[in-house]
Amino acid sequence: MQLAVFVVEDNQEIQENLVGALEELTCVKVVGGAATEEEALAWVAAHDDWDMLIVDLFLKGGSGMRLVQRVQRARPEQKIIVFSNYVNASVRKRCAQLGVDAVFDKSTEIDALVDYCSHQCTQMGAQQSAPASLYPSGGPP
Repeated sequence: MQLAVFVVEDNQEIQENLVGALEELTCVKVVGGAATEEEALAWVAAHDDWDMLIVDLFLKGGSGMRLVQRVQRARPEQKIIVFSNYVNASVRKRCAQLGVDAVFDKSTEIDALVDYCSHQCTQMGAQQSAPASLYPSGGPP
């Protein structure tokens, strides 16, 4: 079982390092990446099987904040994470207002992002191993 992650990051070196760390240290499988808001939106529109988006705020084209506003989650358990060098209290507040699940500062919180992804892997594993209900509606008639 793997966590399908799409990374929206315009700095190739940061993207490669992030992908390497997450795939090595967690159950994350990076299923794609984009450097612009429009590329990311096109990918999300064509795929509903992702588990997590990791989004930088400043992109080659467009804005990570606008991307977060425009993304439609196909499933309620899909997570949107902001990972940026430009994190402060007002950014965190705005992200929370937009329904972002977590915000991490690139310069100081990479370990926290890895821990968050590991926790998501554990939760996903627990949900998938839970016994199915005998009743289609989840409870007795």
